[in-house]
Amino acid sequence: MKIALGSDHAGFPLKKEIMEHLKSQNIEFKDFGTFSEDSCDYPDFAEKVGEQVVSKNCEFGILVCGTGIGISISANKIPGIRAALCSDTFSAHACREHNNANILALGQRVVGAGLANDIVDTFLSAEFQGGRHQRRIDKITDIENRWRSRNE
Repeated sequence: MKIALGSDHAGFPLKKEIMEHLKSQNIEFKDFGTFSEDSCDYPDFAEKVGEQVVSKNCEFGILVCGTGIGISISANKIPGIRAALCSDTFSAHACREHNNANILALGQRVVGAGLANDIVDTFLSAEFQGGRHQRRIDKITDIENRWRSRNE
């Protein structure tokens, strides 16, 4: 499993904590920035991570900004991305099992490092259940395709 990581300046400290946690579990990852706490724009990193996930260079993505809201909204603009903002472990497994989420978004100002690492572990270990949930994922894809064709 390979994970694409990204954050803006506000999420940078938590991203570093998550990187250490992934290293301790021998989970491969690639960091797509930012690389400091200098002010930057979260959509840039959401797009980089989303691109890695939809191109299948990485199986999943993890994004962090101050609240997780802006970076998840940005990632969800990419067709094929299902980024889920989670601040608890129940949501982390439910978004994988039911929604086949492929990017986890976290808020540095919302969750601490310990909880964030538990959320990451839960997200990465959960599996999509398919079945009736696949029908709903297919409908999401249909919506993306209809809106994409309207804008062409």
